[in-house]
Amino acid sequence: QLQVVESGGGLVQPGGSLRLSCAASGFTLDYYAMGWFRQAPGKEREGVSCISSSVPDTYYADSVKGRFTISRDNANNTAYLHLNSLKPEDTAVYYCAAGGYCGAYLLGAALTSWGQGTQVTVSS
Repeated sequence: QLQVVESGGGLVQPGGSLRLSCAASGFTLDYYAMGWFRQAPGKEREGVSCISSSVPDTYYADSVKGRFTISRDNANNTAYLHLNSLKPEDTAVYYCAAGGYCGAYLLGAALTSWGQGTQVTVSS
């Protein structure tokens, strides 16, 4: 069964940083694009960033460009999202998924179901 497990969230002050992890199980990360999404209270889930399986190419939503960095460590079967210069509006549950390709910053052809996500709260 293809699964991903997110971790690394927490409470951080505005301007702070976090590193989110996405551990894959049941499949080898090498061959898949990885995407990060988030869902804030009362809002729809939105795409944040995507990293392709090859090169790899990275893509970001305008709202996080220049502040977030997506990366992958195929040897450890894990993808990451580095969150810097955090703002209160970044508060959300963050999810990752594996898929076939990146359609800009949106993951396409998702292959994994949604996990539990990891909560990021930005507040002073």
